[in-house]
Amino acid sequence: MTETDGPSMDNNAEAADSPVAGGHSPGSVSGKAGSPGKVFEKMRGKVVLAATPIGNTADASYRLAALIENADIIAAEDTRRLYDLANRMGVHVSGQVVAYHDHNERGKADPLLDRVQEGATVLVVSDAGMPTINDPGLAIVRRAIARGLSVTCAPGPSAVLDALALSGLATDRFCYEGFLPRRHNERLKALRALKAETRTIVFYEAPHRIRESMDDLFSVFGPGRSMALARELTKDYEEVRRGTIAQIRQTVTDDPPRGEIVLVIAGASAEEAAQVTGQVSPAASAEGLAREAVRYSEMHNVKVKDAIVRIVQEHPLPDGSLPNRKKVYAAVLALKDVGAEDTGPEGIKGA
Repeated sequence: MTETDGPSMDNNAEAADSPVAGGHSPGSVSGKAGSPGKVFEKMRGKVVLAATPIGNTADASYRLAALIENADIIAAEDTRRLYDLANRMGVHVSGQVVAYHDHNERGKADPLLDRVQEGATVLVVSDAGMPTINDPGLAIVRRAIARGLSVTCAPGPSAVLDALALSGLATDRFCYEGFLPRRHNERLKALRALKAETRTIVFYEAPHRIRESMDDLFSVFGPGRSMALARELTKDYEEVRRGTIAQIRQTVTDDPPRGEIVLVIAGASAEEAAQVTGQVSPAASAEGLAREAVRYSEMHNVKVKDAIVRIVQEHPLPDGSLPNRKKVYAAVLALKDVGAEDTGPEGIKGA
């Protein structure tokens, strides 16, 4: 898993000198008769997406070792990290290695697939985890499908599934949302859109934004929703913090987490989901919000403009955005005109 301005979930030195998968030398996994499980069979004309370790080199599979040794072409997110991984696994890279990352994957997809069409095996790997999951790879998959070429996966480590399994939260239904948006307003919009989500929600987050993100989770989901914060999964300093949003938020303040972070949030209860759904309909119309703003203004002795700001924030739309305040204010003015005789010459306060 990678993000442009965040650190990559890199492999640590743990088990760096150990052979792959339980003490068997990966150099023996060449697909010859008698090799363990015949993990590699020469696949002509195929794209293989292979998961790489997210922290512990010993998690690398026999199949990954065989693919690295035997693939005709390896498309790697970072070629230096590929060679470093191969060195720690004790395998030799025999095929052509090309850089394949976010900035060039669209342009590289078809030339690589031309080689597949000629019979080559193209192995796609990211720095850590499975290609396409917050990593390069989607472009070549889509183009391979469009061109009728074969694509398969060599599965392996996954930060999403590890964090979900360790969270203690429901695993039968979940949704993965990738990295939270970097900007505060966009992050709030994204979270509001998920407030009524009943499935367990999984996010990635970078350590330099975790405090702001926890503040926004607290603001949108409230203090009592259960969650887990997992960091440095499969590494020496792996840690999983479990509790309510308020509790985890406090730990982030007291002991800021370092390394790659996965957030797992409990889904909304049926009551919470129903309440959120009720907030957006039908009162979320401009006229409905205008009436609420007027009532709030009168009850709390504040200007209508200030009341509108509050009411709009309490009624996000289904996509997470907020209703247009100008339209709500126009609806307030319309109510003022309709009710001028009842409200007197001063009209509605602050309008």
